[in-house]
Amino acid sequence: MVGIGVLGGIASAGGAAAFVATGGIITQYVDSGTTYRVHAFRGSGKFVVSSGAADVDYLIIAGGGGGGDNNGAGGGAGGLQTGTGVTVDAASSPYTITVGTGGAAGTSGGSGTAGSDSTALSQTATGGGYGGAFNTAGGNGGSGGGGGKGPVTGQLGGTGSQGNDGGQGGSGTSAAGGGGGQSGAGAAASGTTGGAGGAGASGHYGISATTRTYAGGGGGAGDGTDGAGGAGGGGTGDATGGVPNTGGGGGGWYNTTPTAGDGGSAGIVLIRYDTGLT
Repeated sequence: MVGIGVLGGIASAGGAAAFVATGGIITQYVDSGTTYRVHAFRGSGKFVVSSGAADVDYLIIAGGGGGGDNNGAGGGAGGLQTGTGVTVDAASSPYTITVGTGGAAGTSGGSGTAGSDSTALSQTATGGGYGGAFNTAGGNGGSGGGGGKGPVTGQLGGTGSQGNDGGQGGSGTSAAGGGGGQSGAGAAASGTTGGAGGAGASGHYGISATTRTYAGGGGGAGDGTDGAGGAGGGGTGDATGGVPNTGGGGGGWYNTTPTAGDGGSAGIVLIRYDTGLT
């Protein structure tokens, strides 16, 4: 492809129809000599191709799970899916984009709730599993939620490489496990220290040339020390919520009031393509 017209329009070589796409927040940047255009969906919407066709990359992240209350565990990160070279065209447009929301924090000594799925381009990222409360296991999800004090184990992550297990809650101590992250499992509780959330996935693209880390697990609560949130938006185990638009899991909470941390308020969907500019 060569040349560029209106924002969202790329003039193709060989007389083919110009590729024109709209939807989301549109940004453009240069990385290693390639000029990329990105459509960022921080909430649900439509990716609309009004003419032409192009091959795109995608990054789809689901909502993170909410943290557990009362010796509560960290929520699991939302599942993460990536792909390259997917053809989009006007004939198949519009493409529905669904951005999953974060799970709610546990209240009154209960577990959190799971994050919801994100879908785009026929792919689905699974919402993060909820963090468990006292004597309660975490939930399955893109990454699993941690287990509350009990001891109880975390749960398995989602399909394929979307995420990892949550960590196990403590036995005879007051601490809970961390939620799983996209690239690492949540840590088990140790003594009175809550388990750290699993690390998220690093090196992914965002809306600029700076690489980003997404989908970190929430930290588990501890009577002595709260677990750290996983890199990539996970909340700490002092009831901190996950970072919005990262898929981060919410942090657990040691007491029954006020509440644990919510999963990050939404996941994100990014669609990227080469403009052909040099």
